[in-house]
Amino acid sequence: MPQYLILIYDDEAVRSATNPEEFERLMKAHEEFCAADGAVIRGGNPLQGADTATSIRPDSAGGFIVTDGAFAETKEVLAGYYLVEVAHLDEALAVAKRVPAPFGGVEVRPIRVFE
Repeated sequence: MPQYLILIYDDEAVRSATNPEEFERLMKAHEEFCAADGAVIRGGNPLQGADTATSIRPDSAGGFIVTDGAFAETKEVLAGYYLVEVAHLDEALAVAKRVPAPFGGVEVRPIRVFE
């Protein structure tokens, strides 16, 4: 059965400005999502903030350039993910629509399988 990665993006500035009650409601919403869709969820985790990211890019000399920060500077950053296993993209999209993402949105990407 195909697997899809649901990438959760949010605006860290907006999220960090939420009060503790709002944040607790968001965590409860994720718990409820996991309870409702647990049969298709194969994994998932929140990520630390973009300020903790380290990016690695190859350089022209065959080495690497290692820099602090996210791969791209954008308003919305990758905040977490869920890995789901469902029959087809339409089902993955239906699951993704239920992912709590009040500070941004989600992206669905199929997992590529090499044979």
